Amino acid sequence: MTVKMTELPEAQRPYEKCMENGPFVLSDTELLAVILRSGTKERNSLELAESILREMDQTAYPGLPGLIHLSIHDLQRIKGIGKVKAIQLKCIGELSKRIAAASVRDQISYDRPDIIAQYYMERLRHEETEHLYCMMLDTKNHLIHESLLSRGTVNATLITPREVFIEATRYHAVNIILIHNHPSGDPSYSSGDREITDKILESGRIMGINLLDHIIIGDHKYFSFKEQGLF
Repeated sequence: MTVKMTELPEAQRPYEKCMENGPFVLSDTELLAVILRSGTKERNSLELAESILREMDQTAYPGLPGLIHLSIHDLQRIKGIGKVKAIQLKCIGELSKRIAAASVRDQISYDRPDIIAQYYMERLRHEETEHLYCMMLDTKNHLIHESLLSRGTVNATLITPREVFIEATRYHAVNIILIHNHPSGDPSYSSGDREITDKILESGRIMGINLLDHIIIGDHKYFSFKEQGLF
C-alpha cells in the first residue's frame, strides 16, 4: 500500500516544508507534487511526481522542460495522469514561459537585439516548429502590436513580404522587427532566412516601413542580422 502524505514526517511533506522555509527549498519532485495536489490509490503525490519526472527523462527534454514539450495527450499516457492533471501541467508550463517574458517586458530596448532575444527566449526555444513574429513599432520605436505571422514546419517558416506588410500597414507601423526560432537550437541563419530577410528589407524601403532587425532564437542563443552587419 502507498504511504499517505499525512503519514509522512512533517519534514518530508512539501506543503509543510514550503510553509517553514519557502518554495526555494523544494526539489523539482516536491514542487511538482504541490502542483498535482493529490496522487492516486497506488501513489501519493510525491510518488506520482517522481514517476512523471522519470518519464520526462526518457524524452528528448529531460526534467521539468519536458512538461512544456509534451502534449496533453502525451501526458495522459503517464499512469496516474488524467485529463485534468494533464491540463494543469500544460498550464503550468505556459505560465512559466509567460512569467519569463513578463519579467523583461518593461526592460525591452528595441535597439538592443540581446534584450529582445531575452524577451522571446523562453517563449520560443522550446517550440518544435518554427514560429515567426513581427514586432510593429511607431516613429519613436514604441511597440504598437506583436503578431504571430506564421507557424511553420520543423524545417521552414513559409512567409512572404506581402503578408508582413499587410499586417504592418494594418497597425500603421513605421518600423518592424522580425523574430523567429530554430527548433534545432542552432540560431545560425539559413539561405532561406537570408533570402526572405533581404526581400522584406528591400520591400520595406519601397513602402517606407523599415525592417530594423531579424532575430533568430536558438536554445539560449540568438542571431541578429543587424548585430552581425548583414543589413
